Amino acid sequence: MIPHKILGLVALALLGGTLFSCKETPKENPEQTITILQTADIHGQLQPHDELFWENDQITFRKLGGLAHMKTLFEQERNKDPEGTLILDGGDMIQGSAVAALSHGKAFASIIKAMGYDFLIPGNWEVVYGKQTMMDVLQHYDTPVISANMYDEASGETLFPQYFIKEMKGVKLGFISYNDPEIPVRQNPSFSKGIRFDPIDKNLEALITELKDNQKVDLLFLVTHIGISKQYDLANHPALQRVDYILGNDTHERIRKPLQAKYSKVTEPGAFASFVGKLTLTVKDGKIVKENYDLMEVDPTTYPADAQVAQLINQETAPYKEEIEQVLGYTSTPLYRYFVVENPMDNFITDAARWKTGADISISNGFRFSTPISIGESGKAPITRADLWSMLPVNEKVKIGKATGKQIKDWLEKEIHNVFAQNPMERFGGWLVRFSGMELTFYANKPKGERVASIMIGGEPMQEDKLYTLSACRREGEPLPTLCRMPNTIETEVMDYTVHDVIVEYLKAKGTIAPVMDGRAKALDLGDNVLSQLPGTDYQFH
Repeated sequence: MIPHKILGLVALALLGGTLFSCKETPKENPEQTITILQTADIHGQLQPHDELFWENDQITFRKLGGLAHMKTLFEQERNKDPEGTLILDGGDMIQGSAVAALSHGKAFASIIKAMGYDFLIPGNWEVVYGKQTMMDVLQHYDTPVISANMYDEASGETLFPQYFIKEMKGVKLGFISYNDPEIPVRQNPSFSKGIRFDPIDKNLEALITELKDNQKVDLLFLVTHIGISKQYDLANHPALQRVDYILGNDTHERIRKPLQAKYSKVTEPGAFASFVGKLTLTVKDGKIVKENYDLMEVDPTTYPADAQVAQLINQETAPYKEEIEQVLGYTSTPLYRYFVVENPMDNFITDAARWKTGADISISNGFRFSTPISIGESGKAPITRADLWSMLPVNEKVKIGKATGKQIKDWLEKEIHNVFAQNPMERFGGWLVRFSGMELTFYANKPKGERVASIMIGGEPMQEDKLYTLSACRREGEPLPTLCRMPNTIETEVMDYTVHDVIVEYLKAKGTIAPVMDGRAKALDLGDNVLSQLPGTDYQFH
């Protein structure tokens, strides 16, 4: 008979062996699903609105958007996976609408607080009301705001935390944010007074090292507001080897399939609260094993308005309702601003400026913001003060000066280069500058300084030694002789009326307008309908 003591030892040994075996074959870590919802470039658009699509080589319009409807989409998606869903916004929230401008962005604090974002970043237009107002509005969101390259100019301190980290379902996510370093050039210089913007490469590698090596994040994202060309170029930089995605913003591109660059993928989720980018990642042992992307449309018929957000919107817009609903005139043709080279909305604005000023050429910036106005069954649509603020959300005074034909040509070469530079890092701002009174043909893909093919002013070939009168908007903070980035004009003066005054007077005189794309600007080496340009990819805006 075997003694009980020995049996006990054998049993313990067997049990120990079993335990040891369990340690040798640990249970396999399960896969986890993480969903990231991204919005961008909402530009103050609170309500559903017309949205333009390019389908079957023609323009169509559908009604999309509205933050109360977007909130419902958020909640439906979050309810599918409450522990694995993160929501962020990529900037340009508080500029681009009447309510945004008239409240200096303050109307958005309670609304954005109620949207349930996990974090936000500032865009190039967040500075529009000045540094202190920007800080006040963003702080009242009661939501984290991050930016890795915005500093107080006096103290040198960062204005915001440089990154955001969140662990979800055992997966540690890290996000680094960058705003456009060229904001003082893109916007009126006075807007960003007191803010220093550092180049992205100044601390990019250090922050990637911090998050990957010290903070031990599994997945790393850059959330950038620098435009699709620069974002795609950045994704080809060796420093991005450990970055999984660039969640891009700024140029309103509707990326429906992430752009695969050498090291990272790039997304961008449209604009005006019309779309939500949905990135779904399956993660195992800290690595992405499966991914899916969907650009979701915020269709008000699919997503009923969230009651709380709708109430807040009504409450915040009530003080401005009577003013912004005032009808100024009508249009019998659609007004939109989606094409790179020429748009009816800007033809209308610059025609109005030339009508008012009598200038040979009237100039406007190549803005991307503003929702379109489609034409209903009546054959015309009203243009309200709300529409005016969407088209021109900065109501500057008009500026008039004179420049030679050579100055104009040299300036146009620079403006064309800003849009079509082969080096993406040399591109900035919006689309091609807009104008009335001039006809321009050019080559988008020729070398710098060799793009202009012909310039006609007042129906006659431009003369390089002749002085021409130009009008543009004043940009507060720039030298008096500078007109829309054209330096050294002469006899320059600021008028006592604003661009809004011009449009109101023009519509009162005309009643109903009918602007179209009339070929005043034409790229000889591009098609007629260019809605985006990103060399080296098959991306098409639609």
